[in-house]
Amino acid sequence: MGLFSRPSYGYELIKNIQQFGFVEGQAPPGMIYRHLRQLEEDGLVSSEWKTEGTGPAKRVYCLTTEGKDVLAVWVDYMKGQANNLNTFINQYQVVQKNKTRSRQ
Repeated sequence: MGLFSRPSYGYELIKNIQQFGFVEGQAPPGMIYRHLRQLEEDGLVSSEWKTEGTGPAKRVYCLTTEGKDVLAVWVDYMKGQANNLNTFINQYQVVQKNKTRSRQ
C-alpha cells in the first residue's frame, strides 16, 4: 500500500502504482516525482535523504498525519465510486440478459 504501510523510496512507489494497475505499462518516473514534490509542498508527504551504504543517497517519503487523513477521505470516496460502478455493471447485465431472452 505504498506510503500508507511504511516509508518508501520513489522507485518502490512506482512499482506499487503499477501493482494496483493505476497506469498501464511503466509509470513515468518524472511524473511520479513531480507529484511527490507537490504532495510534500501541500504537507501531505514528508521526505528525507538516506545515505546508508556506499551507493548514492536516496530520498525516503512518508505520509504525514494530514496525508493519512486525506488518504482516508479519498478511500471513502473511492468506495462510493466502486459501489456506483458495481450498480451500473449489475444493471447492465440484467438489461443485457433480458434482451437476450427476448430475442429467443
